[in-house]
Amino acid sequence: MPELPEVEVTRLTLAERLRGARVEAVRMGKPLRWPLGCAPEALLGTWVGLMGRRGKYLWMPLEGPAPACTARGGLLIHLGMSGSLGLCDAPTQAGPHDHFELATTRGTLRLTDPRRFGAVVWSEALDVDPAARLLSNLGPEPFDPALTPRSLHQALRRRRTHIKAALLAGDLVVGAGNIYVSEALFQAGIDPRARCDRLSLARCEKLLRAVRETLSRAIALGGSTLRDFRDAHGMSGAFQQEAAVYGRAGQACARCGGVVRRIVQGQRATYFCSGCQRR
Repeated sequence: MPELPEVEVTRLTLAERLRGARVEAVRMGKPLRWPLGCAPEALLGTWVGLMGRRGKYLWMPLEGPAPACTARGGLLIHLGMSGSLGLCDAPTQAGPHDHFELATTRGTLRLTDPRRFGAVVWSEALDVDPAARLLSNLGPEPFDPALTPRSLHQALRRRRTHIKAALLAGDLVVGAGNIYVSEALFQAGIDPRARCDRLSLARCEKLLRAVRETLSRAIALGGSTLRDFRDAHGMSGAFQQEAAVYGRAGQACARCGGVVRRIVQGQRATYFCSGCQRR
């Protein structure tokens, strides 16, 4: 599933290229996870603003004449389990997994999603429905200065679940997916089975720093590509090639020489080194 780094990489490769583009045509393929929420022709003639991101959602502001919608609003885009966005000057004929196209004066934006868990939804603003409803349960952004070691520590003290599940839930910090949580916990020296309410403030400080450094590194490397993800240029991510523990079960730990283990937590694979990571 595309996580925060992959979504941010997508945003970075699209934002300036599409900014100021005029929408000339819209094509809808098979139904996605949620309906568009307005007539496709209502988007014609609108102008694309600067694309933003909230968690794993992209926000594409649209302004200008839109007969069936309000003059201002935008598209909230989710890549689902296997989706990707591409922008090309002369797109090929749409394939069986291409379910949304936005033809603009700066190229055609195409959502390709084999599993159709992604979505493109019209909303008048981020703080009104349907966008507000879809974003309502998201936690703080990992790079938000308001997210501090102390605030993380206080939130974790109220939970008795294991730390990996808490981080994946997305309400403590948004966008840290399975790969990046495993890597951040390794960097912080915390066993993924550690109970949240038993982590000290000092360990929470290490954890938050590790989450931020891991996500920053992933963004710099173009995210991770295990199956389907490509950025808007069609390029794969490279973070998985530098992972310290993820996908390396049975291999030697680069830090202590121990063996990297694989367990299953909440139906998700977890990789860690029991020698380096403590409960």
